[in-house]
Formats: sequence, C-alpha cells, structure tokens
Amino acid sequence: MLKANDPEVPDVTTAFARQRLAHLESLAAELPGRGLVGRMLGAGAPVLWVWHPDSGRQTIVFASPAGDGWLFLWSPDGQENTEDPGRVADLVGKLLTGTP
Repeated sequence: MLKANDPEVPDVTTAFARQRLAHLESLAAELPGRGLVGRMLGAGAPVLWVWHPDSGRQTIVFASPAGDGWLFLWSPDGQENTEDPGRVADLVGKLLTGTP
C-alpha cells in the first residue's frame, strides 16, 4: 500500500500549482497589449493582480479547476474558461475601464 510520502506517489499539489501558474502566466502575457498591468501574488497558491493605470481600477484573477478544465474567476462575477486568455484579458480590460 502506498502512502502519501512514498516516492512512487506523484506530488499532485505541485502539479496542480504548476497548472494554475501556467494559466495565470498565459493571461498575464496578454495584459500589456491591452494597457493593463499584472503581477503574480502568492507563492503556494498564486493569483494575478490586474490593474488599469488610467482608471486606477483593479481586480484579482484566480485560476481554478472546474469540471473537465480550468476557469479564470474575477470579481465581480467574472468567469471564463482558460482556453482563450486573450478573450479573458479583453473582458477584464472592459471591466477595469468601465466599458460595457
């Protein structure tokens, strides 16, 4: 019987954190082209802080597993799958500029 600290057991937490980080990094790469600034916060469970320099508005974006994939989540009520980070950057940009 395998135990959690046995070498044969993969480190699920580390793999999970790497996936989360990869999704957040893909979104962060899209931000500058839309006039947004992003910074990764947190070591073990990172989130992406996004700021619009002109409006001063900001939000935090989470990447979370859901169903058969991953979702980006942001306040208020933002939710989109991680497959198209450019679309998410557009949506967050509209939120932070106040554009409907």
